[in-house]
Order: sequence, then structure tokens, then C-alpha cells
Amino acid sequence: MKIPISIAIITKNEEKNIEDALESVKDFEEIVVVDAFSEDRTVEICKNYTDKIYKLEWKGFATQKQFAVEKTTLPWVFILDADERVTEALKMEITEKISNDDFDGYFIPRKNFFLGKWIKHSGWWPDYTLRLFRKDKGKMQIREVHEKVIVHGKVGYVKEPILHYTYQTFEDFIKKMQIYSSYGALELIKKNPSKCKIVLKIFFAPVFTFFKMFFIKLGFLDGLRGFILAFFYSFYSFLKYAKVWEKQWK
Repeated sequence: MKIPISIAIITKNEEKNIEDALESVKDFEEIVVVDAFSEDRTVEICKNYTDKIYKLEWKGFATQKQFAVEKTTLPWVFILDADERVTEALKMEITEKISNDDFDGYFIPRKNFFLGKWIKHSGWWPDYTLRLFRKDKGKMQIREVHEKVIVHGKVGYVKEPILHYTYQTFEDFIKKMQIYSSYGALELIKKNPSKCKIVLKIFFAPVFTFFKMFFIKLGFLDGLRGFILAFFYSFYSFLKYAKVWEKQWK
């Protein structure tokens, strides 16, 4: 029997990731894909798993995901990213969860992998994210980056994690860092920050970010990968605030 949950996925040039993601959820009753006019084989691959494929020019992560949610038809929705996988154990747990009426949404932990290895510290575990929810109770919070689902109701937690194969190479990280720092800067500009605050952030936020990830969040226990992550995230922080300064006051 199919699992009575709608899967909502957004894509843009994800031919390297999307097949494994879809393979992991092929036993769900409905799969909805919203593609931002990919130029690779993404859509071709998706057609092997679903006929519910919609095209939407890129309008931001939250807007794309909300559009996908609106195209689903079942009471429960699970939002999945192209670089994530749903395990058999997770399927069993969420099937059991939705069979009762206790909650309207569930936070699910993510097991994040960096350069092929599970990162157990650095603030990357358990990395709870709300992905499973009743369609009539949940909606994406519309913002430029770090989008999340807002559920109007009671929320619970799932034990089994999503597998998240993020940043397989340094090139992946650098490309995404450029994208996310630009979106992060736009989100900050909307809040109309003062020039003084942004200049101070340029100097001190990267240092604090590194210290927090590597020492407070025990990133040093993740070895060299932990150091690299802390360094990259500190540079991401610098880029975000520097881009605000560039757009507002240079």
C-alpha cells in the first residue's frame, strides 16, 4: 500500500540528486515537483516517478515550496529537498504518527553529511526541521532564506532522521554560500539596519560564528571537517553583512 502523504519537492538543475530523492519516496501516494525551468535532465528524471510536475520561474525558496504545497491533494504534506532521502525507518514512524490525531505537524531531525561524512556536532545535529504537516494547518513563512513551515496547531517530534547529503564538494559549498549570502543580505535590508550595526557585524560576526561552531557547538570533535565548516560559515557571515554594506552604503 502507498503511504498516504503528499511529497512536495522543488527543483532547479538537480539531475545529480533528484533520482535518489525520488527513489526514496516512490512508495508515497503522491509526489508533486515544482521545477524552476531546469536546463539539465531534472524534469526527464522526475517523469519516471510522477506526472505531477509544474513549472514556475524562480521566486525564492519559500514561494516555490508554498506553490508545491498548494498543488498537493492529500491531507498530509511532507516537504523534501532534492539532496535529502527518506529512510525506511522514517517511513514507518511517520506512517504511525499520522494515524492518530494528536498533532498537526512534526519536526524531523536531519542527519547532515559534509564531504561524505555525518557531522555529529558543529550545530548540525539533530537539526530539527518541520517538514510533515496537515495541509490545512501549515504554510511556508515567506522570506528570502532559511524558510520554514508555520503550523497553526499542535506540533510534535519524530525520532528517525532525514538523510541530508549537502555539500559533496568545496565547489558545492562555495556556490551555495554565494547564493545564500545574497538572499540573507536581501532579508537583512528589509529590516532597514543601521550602517553602524552592519559595520560592526562585518568585523565581529565572522569571529563569533567560528567560535560558536568550533568551540561552543563542539565542532572540533568533527575534526578537519568541523574546522572547515566553521571557517566557511564564518566567511558566509562576512559575505552576508558585506553585501548589505555594498548595496546600501558603498
